[in-house]
Amino acid sequence: MVSTRLNWDEYATTWARLHGGFDPRLATPVVSGWLRMAYAVGTVLARLRVKPTAVTVFGLLLCLAVPLSVTRPPYGIFLGASLVVLSAVADSVDGAVAVTTGQASRLGYVYDSLADRLGEAAWLAAFWLIGAPGPLVVAGGVLCWLHEYVRARAAAAGMREIGAVTVGERPTRVSVALVGFLVAGAGAIIQPDLAAGIVTLVAVVWVLLSIFGLVQLLAAVRAALG
Repeated sequence: MVSTRLNWDEYATTWARLHGGFDPRLATPVVSGWLRMAYAVGTVLARLRVKPTAVTVFGLLLCLAVPLSVTRPPYGIFLGASLVVLSAVADSVDGAVAVTTGQASRLGYVYDSLADRLGEAAWLAAFWLIGAPGPLVVAGGVLCWLHEYVRARAAAAGMREIGAVTVGERPTRVSVALVGFLVAGAGAIIQPDLAAGIVTLVAVVWVLLSIFGLVQLLAAVRAALG
């Protein structure tokens, strides 16, 4: 039976338990506001009996459409940015639906993580299509995967908490991709060749933040398991 009676405090408590103890009520106003939005939308979808897996699949399809959109001038890159935003919303809402309906599961967590990695790969592929160097794009993808792999293996080894909220987390990747597409889109309108240089710079920022984030995470894992 679907339950949609969780108030915000009950939802936040359940969400924290499923996310390594990170309490959204203690987060920054931006993060807390984003999660409140996801809770509100998730509650509505739960009442409509939308399944969390359906939201996950929808979000992944939005991500996979990003590389297709950025190659369509003159405003395709802006469309890609819009798809990134919508997919990020879907990524938060699917978890909200799962928590609100009591359908949160370990299998759903695996599917959600897989969809996130595939979605990020699609964004990086869009960078490459716009003009970012292939090796740089691949490095960005590998570092994202490594970041999440380290956290997953640490959790399997007994690390109970999230470890550290690093500068290389998924919200950072969403922000970098969004800003990158918006600036690249503006550059493409001014001069087509500018877009390639912009996404190359954005890919460099992605890689650097991923490296710093990985170092932060490794230090937290060492402290937790050492």
